Amino acid sequence: MYTLYYAPDNASLVIRIVLEELGVAYNAVPVNRRLREQESEPYRKLNPNGLIPVCIIDDAPVFETAAIALALADRHGRLAPAVQDRWRPQFLKWLFFLSNTVHTDLRQIFYPKKYAGDDETALKQHCLITRERLCRDFELLEQVYSEVSGPYLDGETPSIVDIYAAICLRWSQLYPPSDPGAFRPAHYPALGRLLTALQARPAVARACAAEGIPAPYLLDARYPDGSKGSPV
Repeated sequence: MYTLYYAPDNASLVIRIVLEELGVAYNAVPVNRRLREQESEPYRKLNPNGLIPVCIIDDAPVFETAAIALALADRHGRLAPAVQDRWRPQFLKWLFFLSNTVHTDLRQIFYPKKYAGDDETALKQHCLITRERLCRDFELLEQVYSEVSGPYLDGETPSIVDIYAAICLRWSQLYPPSDPGAFRPAHYPALGRLLTALQARPAVARACAAEGIPAPYLLDARYPDGSKGSPV
């Protein structure tokens, strides 16, 4: 039994979909972001960075989205090439590109004051530069998914790379609420096919329903309905 600490439409959604795809039992513990529970002393004992998600594996907390997803995939022998598989290095390359580059750029555009301070001119410039960088990230992913020749980037039999990429693309259509739309699916046909394939999967539907996210989940994405808590 795993325990997932989550907030709706946070990075925990990646892990919830992974757990649903694996078909394993887990408990889900909500973290109230409106009350900033992720910054509380009890939560920081699980993740000293005060970030979501945390997953309890073998009675110990694991944080960092890519680390949790990879640990679960390897443990259950699904959603990732095996360690000895010749595709493993390519798979890891894109997993950590998502974690270290795409997800990091998204955080900078969602929470710009954490990176650029309060000066309005600096904030505008920071957001402009970050948005341009995100577009380059999306263009690279579009190229990869257009030319893919391996068994871990297709969405039909998803890997944790597919799932992680899809949620990053979902967020990019919706957040920040004041200036959404960094990712426009019509401009990226290969990524659009990925999102279409994944949002038809029952595991994605179950995970999104559990977080109050209405269909369509990934392509032309919708905001959570608020029934399961606040995403921000």
